[in-house]
Amino acid sequence: MLLAGCDRQSGDKAQPQTSAGASAAAAVGSIDRGHKGSALPDFQLKDQAGKELDLASLKGKPLLINLWATWCGPCIAELPKLDAIAANNPAIKVLTIDQDTEKLDMVAKFLTERGVTRLEPWLNPDNSVMFHYEAEMLPTTVLYDSAGKEVWRTSGPRDWASAETTALLAEAK
Repeated sequence: MLLAGCDRQSGDKAQPQTSAGASAAAAVGSIDRGHKGSALPDFQLKDQAGKELDLASLKGKPLLINLWATWCGPCIAELPKLDAIAANNPAIKVLTIDQDTEKLDMVAKFLTERGVTRLEPWLNPDNSVMFHYEAEMLPTTVLYDSAGKEVWRTSGPRDWASAETTALLAEAK
């Protein structure tokens, strides 16, 4: 199991470390219910062709939002399992939002080359969604219920095929 997420940069350009130190490392992959009941934000996403998606329009069925990037190893490792959730659990909409800002034209190809067929290549080049969630690392994933209320979130890699995760996903109704 992986024990950390990505921050893209290293050295002087690295994201600042939290003051929590060791406790932050222990929290990687844990479930955070501190925002439970928060409303689904109203952001506009785009795909490479310029098609827009209003995030708030997805209310009505449970929604699993995954923030990821093509340069993030743990994110890439999760994609096939998230794709399997999208294929095998039609009750939940899996929405992946790529945080790349440099290579917007390559995300759909990136997914296709890895056999990921159910996840749509939505983009958020200004990282506004990531800032909204105060995500300090990728991947970051947030589950909403059908009313558009947050159930839980997690940062860092997760085993999306585990029995524990299946039970966590079932919390969204």
